[in-house]
Amino acid sequence: MKRDFDNQIVVITGAARGIGFAIAEAFAVSKATVIIIDVVPDAVEKAVAKLQSVGAKVFGYVGNVTDSAGIEALFAQIMAEHGGIHCLINNAGVTRDNLLIRMKEEEWQLVMDINLKGSFICTQKAFKHMMKARKGSIINIASVIGLMGNAGQANYAASKGGLIAFTKSCAKEFASRNVRVNAVAPGFIETEMTANLSAEIRAEYAKVIPLQKMGSPVDVANLCMFLASDASDYITGQTIAVDGGLTMQ
Repeated sequence: MKRDFDNQIVVITGAARGIGFAIAEAFAVSKATVIIIDVVPDAVEKAVAKLQSVGAKVFGYVGNVTDSAGIEALFAQIMAEHGGIHCLINNAGVTRDNLLIRMKEEEWQLVMDINLKGSFICTQKAFKHMMKARKGSIINIASVIGLMGNAGQANYAASKGGLIAFTKSCAKEFASRNVRVNAVAPGFIETEMTANLSAEIRAEYAKVIPLQKMGSPVDVANLCMFLASDASDYITGQTIAVDGGLTMQ
């Protein structure tokens, strides 16, 4: 998807690698000013350098999405240095998979803190600025696991299911300020993690997908660009799956 995001400030959490980086790259190519936020300094530096090497307007900040005061200060800094926040993409997330009977409270809490609490904090702080501008788009990266559940991922499913419900509530609250909130639910997406799977396991995954193939991070990025653009001005409160038909109803 080619769209012109010139003069648009797009903030993406957890964007130093994986799907988040693919989203950052897509917006950068489309002329947006991209703000990468990640918790690992070296990863932020490498991601920014890679995109700046092709002439993109990309800036990196080290931040922990679970740190409310830190995120508030960071967003104020972004406003001061770049003049606005037009789109926020809550992408930062982790997994700590385990069967429920064996799951430690720490594994549960870490996933809930980053995936759900982190999105709450970033959304709250960004909305303070968007409501004054009376325009904005917030995109939460959920998961098909939040729609269908999965054995061994009770914590992850709960966090992503909560994120979907959070999206709907925020959409209703923010609509009067012309700020839209939507969720993207990726399915089986080709990432560094899935690249390590054997051909046999990848083939088994593909069998349950109607389109018979795994998706690309670019597929997720394309939907994010649509939801950030004026082309989706009448869309809010929705959860759109990027899953090759896996969760179709």
